[in-house]
Formats: sequence, structure tokens, C-alpha cells
Amino acid sequence: MTDLSHLALPGVTIAIRVTPNARRPGVELVEGQIRVAVTETPEAGKATEAARAALAKALGVAKTRLTLIRGATARDKLFRLD
Repeated sequence: MTDLSHLALPGVTIAIRVTPNARRPGVELVEGQIRVAVTETPEAGKATEAARAALAKALGVAKTRLTLIRGATARDKLFRLD
């Protein structure tokens, strides 16, 4: 898993791309874009919550500090760190 603790600044917005139903979960920084792979299905927000937890772990913060701003049902999501 990629360490993204250098991005953990209060008030920052973080754009990610989520891949649901992945074989292996993980967080990668690819060409300046954060990609989060989760094994959960994109049903009833399961993949979004798994992505929030994975991103929080990579940032080194509590997942309750991440607020979803945009992309509840999309692969591209925008989170704000409170």
C-alpha cells in the first residue's frame, strides 16, 4: 500500500479513482492520480466505504475525517479531509 501521509493536510480535497471487484485491494499513485482497488462490489455504497477506509489508512487518518463530496455512485470520487 502506498503511503500518502504527505497529503494529509486539513481541508485538502483528494480525487481518487475506485476499481471495485478487484482481485487485490490496494492504493497506488499512478501518474499523479490516486487509484484505490477494493474487493467489494459497487452495491449499496459498499465499494465507496471500502475506498474511504483504504484511503484513510494510506493517509494515516481516521476514516471519519474523510467526507465524500462528489461521486457516490461513480468511479471517480472526491473526498475532503476535515
